[in-house]
Amino acid sequence: MTDRPLAGQHALVTGASSGLGEAVARALAAAGAAVAVNFVANEPAARRVVQDVEKAGGRALAVRADVSREDEVEAMFAKILSTWPALDILVNNAGVQRDAPLTEMTLAQWNTVLGINLTGMFLCSRAAARAMVRQGVRAGVSRAAGKIVCMSSVHEVIPWAGHANYAASKGGVKLLMQSMAQELAPQRIRVNSIAPGAIRTPINRRAWETPEALASLLTLIPYGRIGEPADVGRAVTWLVSDDADYIHGQTIVVDGGMTLYPEFARGG
Repeated sequence: MTDRPLAGQHALVTGASSGLGEAVARALAAAGAAVAVNFVANEPAARRVVQDVEKAGGRALAVRADVSREDEVEAMFAKILSTWPALDILVNNAGVQRDAPLTEMTLAQWNTVLGINLTGMFLCSRAAARAMVRQGVRAGVSRAAGKIVCMSSVHEVIPWAGHANYAASKGGVKLLMQSMAQELAPQRIRVNSIAPGAIRTPINRRAWETPEALASLLTLIPYGRIGEPADVGRAVTWLVSDDADYIHGQTIVVDGGMTLYPEFARGG
């Protein structure tokens, strides 16, 4: 892969003011893409990402939208497409947790997680697919008319007690991604997922911020280290490049082996 495999392309990363989304936005920009940094509340953080990209010689803009709201998603895409000539890449990264035991989980907690993690992915993917179908393959820019990446989780396959809403949303992401991939393939739109395991991000700070918590977490990771946001950024960058042009409808797991059922390594 060349140093700037995404030169001339335009990307939107949702939930990109911190954590995985920020890392992905920075990685795509470093690979040559112009990047729209979506945020919902922390505008200063999104502006900081934009400024850093621009200082490094890239192009970026901050765009606010709550991805669970159809009107705000449509307005965000209208702004991007009135600013840039095309949208080549969508990374559906926005996601939240509202953890509770099943017997104590409120309907609001359930609806918030499903609304952002799954409905938001549908709304953004629909808007992106419409734009990508209209523009078609842009010769000399990308072999695909567009690339959509859904940020899933190892919990699309690993049950997670106390997090039923989150696990259900990520299980839904798996079949939403595959169904979109099946439908959009004839339009030369590639759709795939990245499923991170334990990554050092603010959303799971309690799992790694103390030596004791980190030691406990590492018992679940055969490779022996926690993931870093840049690990995911690099995976996404490769997945949306032409080097991955024949990869479609797949989930790439970035987890240090967490899904290998490490407790069985010493017998079963």
